[in-house]
This record gives sequence, C-alpha cells and structure tokens, in this order.
Amino acid sequence: MPSLLLHEQAKKYVRKTPDLKPGYTVRVHEKIREGEKERVQVFEGLIIAIHRGHTGTDASFTVRRIASGVGVEKIFPFASPQIDKVEVKKIAKVRRAKLSFLRGRKGKSARMSERFTTAEEFAVAVAPEPVQEVKEAPVETAMESTEEKAADKE
Repeated sequence: MPSLLLHEQAKKYVRKTPDLKPGYTVRVHEKIREGEKERVQVFEGLIIAIHRGHTGTDASFTVRRIASGVGVEKIFPFASPQIDKVEVKKIAKVRRAKLSFLRGRKGKSARMSERFTTAEEFAVAVAPEPVQEVKEAPVETAMESTEEKAADKE
C-alpha cells in the first residue's frame, strides 16, 4: 500500500527525460547555489550507466570524467530541478549497458571509439524551454522620431 502512495505522489514531479544512453559524452549544466548567488556549472564526461528507477522520479544517470588524473563520477537524477540542460557532444560505439569496466582503465585504453551519428541525435535536452510570444513593437521611421523630438522641445 505505501508503494502506491509513492507512485501517486511522484506523478507531479515527473519531467520529460532525455533519451540518453551509455557511451554518450555529455555536458550537464547544473545550477550551483553559493550563499545568495546562483550560477550554472558545467560537468562534461561520459555516461557510464543509466539507472531506470521504480518510478519516473527515481531515474538517474552516472557521468564519469578524469580531472587532474583522478576519475570523478557524479550521479544526476533526471527529475532534479538543479539540472538546467544536457548537451550531447559525442556518441561512442558501445556494446554494454553499464560501462563500469572503464573505472580500471587509464589513458588510451579508456577511450571509446566514436560512431557515425546524425544531427537529430545531438538534439537532446532535459527541460524544454517554454515558448514565449514576442510582441512586435511599432516600427517608427527616422522621420517620425525627429518630428516627435521637435514637438517635445516646443
């Protein structure tokens, strides 16, 4: 019974998840709050695992990168409001669902071969931007604006 309540409560937090797969090299734009300021920090790396959760809000993906010779992994929930957007940079040819074997590799052996891709595969985003209607301002000509300035001076 408690699991049913979890499903009902999770429905309002479910966001449209991007179609990410292991082997994608992504740039995750994450909102970082430092005191009163908020900024966007980019974490670029290879997706080594996708975790499909029990509900839509449980899903997450693990991104790995090498920083100063040390492997760094971050787990990003798909439903997190802290994630601004996700950009796909490269798509590698992989044959595994989890690329955890890369943790023990260094240098050239840790590289993944890139596969041929189309332009549509790179169009991945977490939160679609809301479409804002642009109101057209009346276009005034140079003659009208000089007449108005002359009228204002009088």
